[in-house]
Amino acid sequence: MKQLMIIGTDTDVGKTYVSGLILKKLHENGKKAAYFKAAMSGNERLVDGSLLPGDADFVKTISGISQSLADMCPYVYETAVSPHLAAQIEGNPIEWEKIQETYDILCGTYDFVTVEGSGGILCPLRHDEATSFSLADFVLSQHLPCLLVADAGLGTLNHVGLTAAYLKSQNIPLQGIILNRFQTGNLLHEDNKGMCEIMTGVPVIACIPEGAADLPISIETLVSLYTERTENPCSGIPTHK
Repeated sequence: MKQLMIIGTDTDVGKTYVSGLILKKLHENGKKAAYFKAAMSGNERLVDGSLLPGDADFVKTISGISQSLADMCPYVYETAVSPHLAAQIEGNPIEWEKIQETYDILCGTYDFVTVEGSGGILCPLRHDEATSFSLADFVLSQHLPCLLVADAGLGTLNHVGLTAAYLKSQNIPLQGIILNRFQTGNLLHEDNKGMCEIMTGVPVIACIPEGAADLPISIETLVSLYTERTENPCSGIPTHK
């Protein structure tokens, strides 16, 4: 089984959109692929009282994968705030054991598992009197390599640089960068592409224009970003270096 983490420089940079395109390419090329997101907030409550996991529903729709929504995300919240705060407001704290168990099942069932983060790499998943852990803790515990999604526009150099520096400090592999909403010929966007590579030493593997229906890289390049899951990932919350 191979795995890859999709992280963003911030919220609303297109992580879910890119995740959908990634799953679509894997699915269309005959790969047995699944999607996982530990927690989603800001979801719509349906007439029957249940919550629709919007990001998972989008990925499932755009990619065509048959995976059930219930298997994609163990924690779904209505309040549109960070998962740790939504959990406090709604009285449903994220349990490490539950997200680990859900992820383990996917890893035992599919050949490729694509994990999407909530917000940026430091997004807290839980912070209360009982325990505290973040998205970075999950990435570290599972030895996940990362693919960074950033907006192509103004401000992205600082966001990309800081995120890449943090990942390096934690020895988290950064496989590449994707610039979303990219406009070919736009001086700022073209310069950002080059500067992101210079500042991080990591290649920009794709520049995705607004509304693209496909991921503009080969299946061979995409598959090369995934790494094999270690046989014995950490089962508990790791200690930061």
